[in-house]
Amino acid sequence: MSTILKVTGLTKHFAGNKHGLFGKADVIHAVDGLSFELAQGEALGLVGESGCGKSTTGRLITRLLEPTSGKIEFEGQDITHLSNNDLRPIRTQLQMIFQDPYSSLNPRHTVGTIVGTPFKISKVTPEGGVKKRVQELLEIVGLNPEHYNRYPHEFSGGQRQRIGIARALALRPKVIVADEPVSALDVSIQAQIINLMKDLQKDFGLTFVFIAHDLAVVRHFAQRVAVMYLGNIVEIADRDSLYSNPKHPYTKALLSAVPEADPDAVGARERIRLTGDVPNPINPPSGCRFRTRCWKAQEVCATTPPQLLQVGKSSVACHFPE
Repeated sequence: MSTILKVTGLTKHFAGNKHGLFGKADVIHAVDGLSFELAQGEALGLVGESGCGKSTTGRLITRLLEPTSGKIEFEGQDITHLSNNDLRPIRTQLQMIFQDPYSSLNPRHTVGTIVGTPFKISKVTPEGGVKKRVQELLEIVGLNPEHYNRYPHEFSGGQRQRIGIARALALRPKVIVADEPVSALDVSIQAQIINLMKDLQKDFGLTFVFIAHDLAVVRHFAQRVAVMYLGNIVEIADRDSLYSNPKHPYTKALLSAVPEADPDAVGARERIRLTGDVPNPINPPSGCRFRTRCWKAQEVCATTPPQLLQVGKSSVACHFPE
């Protein structure tokens, strides 16, 4: 499969609090040197604890945020620092589904206006008119086309997320970044939305970056999984390899916390409890960022940042992989 999206050394720093009138502002290291590739038609899961930089990465990929450094290539074109005008045709191909279905939809607009907005912004007139296309999109995501004139407050959380998906599909994108699209929904509704997204991926050949902290949901949806910790990717591998044989200590700890449906398997599995909290991104640890919580940490971990290297079927950033 051909590469549709390539990210190299992607970095995003935010300015924090300023110390005094003439003092320097803190620098928040949200994303630090991310590199990965995305093949046409695949789904890449991006997982990690809250605050590790997953959502920031999604916003950088879709250019909702300006990268501090690094490179983003979409279909071979460098889009890292394109102006808004130059980005206009690219944005039709790169869309995003937001986390909260309650705040991502304008309560003053009807469903027809919300789903039809991408056509207006991109100055695109679909065949048969905007209304007809919007009603087709509502039907595709499992909503009644007659809901065209209803407002967001008249829908449940799952239905609102379907509206968000319809909006993302409007311009027939090639890549969709889904930022925790089911975390605000009930478990039964989560399954419906995930199955809908799987069907859409199959029917339209979509490429997904699926951001989540629920490893069970990611396992159901993604073909490859990247694990993030404090702005870095610590491991990236295909789904089966990562879940059956994790190489990085942090990945192993995350997987040990996933609830097990089989009561007999719970007792047999080792539960790894990490000590301490995630370090402050304003002042991340030297060397390996996970070393302050890692049971394998040695002197080299404090002095040398580990590189993402191939170990078996996984790429791992660790001096002492499993």
